[in-house]
Amino acid sequence: MKRIQKQKFTFDEIDAKLIALLGQDARISMRELANLIGMSAPSVTERIRRLTDSGVISAFTVELDLKKTGYNLQASVRAKPLPGQLHLVERILQDMPECIECDKVTGEDCFIARICLRSIDVLDEVLSPLKDRAETNTSIIHATPVRRRAPPILL
Repeated sequence: MKRIQKQKFTFDEIDAKLIALLGQDARISMRELANLIGMSAPSVTERIRRLTDSGVISAFTVELDLKKTGYNLQASVRAKPLPGQLHLVERILQDMPECIECDKVTGEDCFIARICLRSIDVLDEVLSPLKDRAETNTSIIHATPVRRRAPPILL
């Protein structure tokens, strides 16, 4: 039986430029992208389709200004599940609407979650599902000097 290996996707400078431009504004028109790249709109559309079909681009998304939606604070929560609670803590974090991002990490803590809060007064309520399942350590986020972004594309 033959094994089929997936080939590694190869990028060129145009792909890298397209990804960078889409990272700045995912709603940019194909015509505008084509003008910035110096190609035709159908060629740009085909490249973006190829990047999407290959899984390199997995989503076009919206970035919210959380303060304008009523979430005045964000917190970083490190969670160390109690023995036998790892999968339950993971599920609690996945189901927590205020949890907007969570990483499973190595080290003493197992999870680092980013949660949004309307005020400091709701912190205990938001974290209450974890209280009997994990030790938590919370830091209020003062500023975000580097927002999530795409890394440089290696050619």
